[in-house]
Amino acid sequence: MAIFALFAHVDVPAAPLALVELEGPIGPASSAQVSAARDRAVAMGASAIVLRLDTPGGLDSSMRDIVKTVLSSPLPFVCWVGPSGARAASAGTFILYACPLAAMAPGTNLGAATPVALGGKSTKAPDAGETKAVNDAVAYIRSLAERYGRNAEWAEQAVRGGASLSATSALESKVIDLIAANTDELLDKVDGRAVQTATGSVNLSTAGSRLERVEPGWRLELLAVLSNPTVAYLLLLVGIYGLLLEGYSPGAILPGVVGAISLLLAAYALQMLPVNYAGLALIALGVAMLVGEAFAPSFGLLGLGGIVAFVFGSVLLMDTGVPGYQIHMGVILGLAVAAAAALGALVWLLARSRAARIVTGGEALVGGIVFALEPIEAEGWAEINGERWRVRSRAPLLPGQRARVLSRDGLLLHIEPEDSPPAQQRSR
Repeated sequence: MAIFALFAHVDVPAAPLALVELEGPIGPASSAQVSAARDRAVAMGASAIVLRLDTPGGLDSSMRDIVKTVLSSPLPFVCWVGPSGARAASAGTFILYACPLAAMAPGTNLGAATPVALGGKSTKAPDAGETKAVNDAVAYIRSLAERYGRNAEWAEQAVRGGASLSATSALESKVIDLIAANTDELLDKVDGRAVQTATGSVNLSTAGSRLERVEPGWRLELLAVLSNPTVAYLLLLVGIYGLLLEGYSPGAILPGVVGAISLLLAAYALQMLPVNYAGLALIALGVAMLVGEAFAPSFGLLGLGGIVAFVFGSVLLMDTGVPGYQIHMGVILGLAVAAAAALGALVWLLARSRAARIVTGGEALVGGIVFALEPIEAEGWAEINGERWRVRSRAPLLPGQRARVLSRDGLLLHIEPEDSPPAQQRSR
């Protein structure tokens, strides 16, 4: 009996809780992170997944992938918008509505879920495509709201009118389930609540449970870097110019290797992003025109057109207005200024070379000084730069007398004596 009593007092450790942190724009890396974290949480025997959310929005396709992961999860997701100052805007609102339990920290907000394609066109009526996108988003978020008995009317207003709510107003409007200042308070408040998952109803037991943060791992961190539009853009340019440099200097190897790797990484990144192919074509055209300026000088016209095409292509490259998924304008302007400076230097060198006196070849003889090698009445032989040339003089010359070259006709130089007579005869 004493043995049974001993075992009756043994404390069984509570199952851990997995913590997933989503910060910044929602993209391909975010959806992959949530999916991997869900699998990791199941493998480690977690009882629930806490999703800490702080996002300005993101790509629709990635948001829908995250929603599918949450809805199909055998473990309940507890979404917490925190810490104070965080937000769940745009795509973040959809993710919050998809979670069985939704919480916010004081000083946070959510909403403004209008599809970005409609943004910037408020001065005119939306076209059919924009109306379809809005109606689709409304139906989607209403279905998520109805699944957990949340405020579907406000959800529709968040999509159609871009409405937003603070944490307190969201609780009063039945958009979220509770307010928690930190994760400890969150776990205390959700303890004992019944939530619905893909496998049925689950009673949460979170009091005293430990939170284990699920790290994204180096592969997902690399994916997050590559899916950054500015990084993808720079990889694209490095790839193009690397291959061009290899073409200019065959056998250099390093530019070709770096260019090929960068171009492949850029192709991988761009296929995950909403790329505007007109912008991509403009960038390629701009680079081609800048290269053409170096081989077929047009006094800057080709280069100027290339810079314009390059800038417009860079601005149009990403076919989205989602915060965080546009190429940074500072990078575009910096590269445009660098290209303009290189073009200006090229045009200046070209103009200087055209105005400079020719110092090599037969044309360099014009204006040079020759010394008569023999008495010359009309034609004879003279020396210039250590070479013997046949010359035709406008006036007689004595041996060693200096004369200036007026022009060249094949192997014959036309000369005229200098005004001053020779100081002494030049003998050979």
